[in-house]
Amino acid sequence: MSGMAWNLTDDVEYFLAAAGDFLRSRPAEHTVLLTVTETVRLGDRTAHGDESRLFGWWTGPGGAAEGAFVQTLPRPLLLTPLPGAAAASLAGLWDLDRPLPGVTAEQRTAEAFADAWHSRTGAAISVNRRSRLYRLAELLPPDPMPPGRARVGTVADRDLLVKWFEAFTVDLGASDIAWERQVDDRLRYGGLTLWEIDGNPVSLAGVSRTVAGAARVSPVYTPSDLRGRGYAGAVTAAVSRAALDAGAGEMLLFTDLANPTSNALYQRIGYVPVSDRVSLDFRK
Repeated sequence: MSGMAWNLTDDVEYFLAAAGDFLRSRPAEHTVLLTVTETVRLGDRTAHGDESRLFGWWTGPGGAAEGAFVQTLPRPLLLTPLPGAAAASLAGLWDLDRPLPGVTAEQRTAEAFADAWHSRTGAAISVNRRSRLYRLAELLPPDPMPPGRARVGTVADRDLLVKWFEAFTVDLGASDIAWERQVDDRLRYGGLTLWEIDGNPVSLAGVSRTVAGAARVSPVYTPSDLRGRGYAGAVTAAVSRAALDAGAGEMLLFTDLANPTSNALYQRIGYVPVSDRVSLDFRK
């Protein structure tokens, strides 16, 4: 029998050959790792970095993958749930020359990694965001539906989409991200939907590629002066329905637990809570 150990690579195909079955066995729990690796696998290295990417999987006593991570700089480390020993082991072997701005995982795993990282480096640990994963149970379109209609975004909308992605980042308090690359990637597969009134966009919802039967809504953004009118619920319902009609078996999304408005909104249209996770920042 093989011993328990971490295996690291920058080769996404090698990573998926070893850990893909494990990731696909829990498509909701592993949604972010699945969609990031799928984007890289399809060749859009500009969306998630090139030399900046690193993948890893934890093998259990029998040699099969029992945990995994993805990091695409400048973003934090993304971890699946791990036994405490695996989280601490990863913190211990991490290359100190590779930037590590933080970690995102379910709380037990995130804290185990952060504790070990603090012990090794002295980094200060702070909570960036607590989020909740939701799964669509039964789609319940807003009633009454606000005026307007949904349409898939196109290259002609690119400037507006980049502006709204950047504004979404500011609202979220996230770090700088090259949103132009993300927008271009989404436009390639029709992954951005606008709600518009008389030809004027008023809200946005994105959707990931469908991987392992699941797709994830992200981001959802409405300019501050247009909020409270039902546009976000309408465009989220529209993009959820379109993804289901296109073959997704499961729809997912994350919310910021500090935002009770969005948590209530998604539950009204049929999303139900699955699990919580935390994003921790590391500061030297």
